[in-house]
Amino acid sequence: MFEYEIHQQRAVELRREADEYRRARAAARAARAERAERAGRGSVSHGAGGRVSTEVPGSTDSPRRHRAPRTA
Repeated sequence: MFEYEIHQQRAVELRREADEYRRARAAARAARAERAERAGRGSVSHGAGGRVSTEVPGSTDSPRRHRAPRTA
């Protein structure tokens, strides 16, 4: 029975770690979107595997994606 409890404990720890990781990723994504918003580029997440934010309707693949970045 003891071994089972060890497994349970490990599973709980792993789940907690995964949650923290997901939260950190979400926070980083939000910060990136915030910065992009302030830079005036909307919040199109580059390199997100084709997923585009819902805020910009109708832009599945921005034509600007592979061009040189805008100069201020």
